[in-house]
Amino acid sequence: MADLNLQEIHDTLISVAHEAGRMMLEANPTDLDKGTKLNSVDIVTEADKAVEALVSSRLSSAYPTFAFVGEETYKPGVQITAAPTFIVDPIDGTTNFVHGFPSACISLGLAVDRIPAVGVVYNPWRDELYTAIRGKGAFLTVGANWGVEGGKGRKSKLPLSKNPIPLGTLDQSLVSIEWGSQRDGVNYEVKTEVFKKLCAVKENGGAMVHSLRSLGSAALNICAVAAGQLDVYWEGGCWAWDVCAGWCILSEAGGIVASGNPGDWEPELDSRKYLAVRGAPSGQKELIEEFWGVIGDRRMEYET
Repeated sequence: MADLNLQEIHDTLISVAHEAGRMMLEANPTDLDKGTKLNSVDIVTEADKAVEALVSSRLSSAYPTFAFVGEETYKPGVQITAAPTFIVDPIDGTTNFVHGFPSACISLGLAVDRIPAVGVVYNPWRDELYTAIRGKGAFLTVGANWGVEGGKGRKSKLPLSKNPIPLGTLDQSLVSIEWGSQRDGVNYEVKTEVFKKLCAVKENGGAMVHSLRSLGSAALNICAVAAGQLDVYWEGGCWAWDVCAGWCILSEAGGIVASGNPGDWEPELDSRKYLAVRGAPSGQKELIEEFWGVIGDRRMEYET
């Protein structure tokens, strides 16, 4: 990693994200590619494919020796190796995009040795740009394209609070979840049972969390945890392109990612099961263990 100019790569990804963001804003969100991939909620649009083609072209031109893994061109069985690899979701939150709900983004990550090294997540509808370089911190820039502060945007270090409070127990936490596109089988049963237990009163064996949130984008959920706006994000079923960029941003903001299944403190980038916790002076380990206690003997079984 020492031989790579991560700052240059970071700056290139920001440029690509802004270009892709303009394409997303101009696209017709109802122009679907044959309607669905897996089912009626696993949607791909022509914009997804066009944005990925743009990103692939720009990055392969700038870094021809790097590997590339993108959601729309991914072939089952392809493994992420230790080589420098761009891991890209052209539109994370496609369902939101199709409905005109402004919680969608482009997620651009670089992994080296299968570890997120650079992360850029951009929501063009809100003009919010999350960025991070491994070892150099994480940031949120708002309004650069809308003329805020002379067009430079308002840049803040993450987490947004200068003095993050310690993490408490789950009954003091705001938790993010997603239903996903797989709505049957063991994984759906695990998710719905855990959702129910998270919300239930303690007298009924629940955790009584403050509430559950679903932003509709794994990348934006993780970025909200990095910002300190959410305490926890529990996910199963998403892919490396959904989490790579956000993982880098969260790590640089002091947060951590454990497995979405109990017992694994160091999940692989492509493990498809994640538990993200915000940065805090204390309480991360304890909150993860409490969350794993809610899951209990249940296990999500997503294929990698």
